[in-house]
Amino acid sequence: MKAKETDKIKGSESDDSAVEEVEKSEEIAQDQDPEDAAGDHGKESAKAENELTIEELLEQSRKEKEDLYQKVLRAAADFENFRKRTVREKEELRKYAISNLIEELLPALDNLDLGLSAADNHPEAKAISDGFRMVAQQLIAILQANGLECMDPVGEEFDPNFHESVGFQPSDEVDDHKIIQVVRKGYSLNGRILRAANVIVSSGPAADTADKKES
Repeated sequence: MKAKETDKIKGSESDDSAVEEVEKSEEIAQDQDPEDAAGDHGKESAKAENELTIEELLEQSRKEKEDLYQKVLRAAADFENFRKRTVREKEELRKYAISNLIEELLPALDNLDLGLSAADNHPEAKAISDGFRMVAQQLIAILQANGLECMDPVGEEFDPNFHESVGFQPSDEVDDHKIIQVVRKGYSLNGRILRAANVIVSSGPAADTADKKES
């Protein structure tokens, strides 16, 4: 009897131990579940952060690509502008490189023109004057081929951009502010004024001029 009672006591103790083990396992499981859940949530957050970082990197890469493309476009535009400016400056240099030389030749052309005009008053020297006139025409043709233009604006409206007035003179035939006489011819080189023409400008009919003075 005693042995059976002892076995019952041991069995009950074993059952109690088993119950305690189960309870401890449940407690441990309960304690571990929140941590595991938090761990899983942390992994998901880290994954989301990684995915967001990749998107940010892609967006940054696109922006850098766009910035680089814009820089290339600006560089190409700057180079094209530089090329055009260089061509324009080269062309202007070619056009006006001889401007100083021509300016120095203008007084010689004036004297040659005056000499030929004076020779017209001496018929006996016509053969010589004709020879010099041909030389003058050849010289002017060469200068014109290089862009020189002569301005002899008799009868034109006075324009201070191209003409320099050296006096006014009343005239019944030439309208007011029109050029009566060219004292010295003007010249331009490829559209640029080298020397304005010296002119005498009409002040209108003499009667009108007198009235203006009286008023």
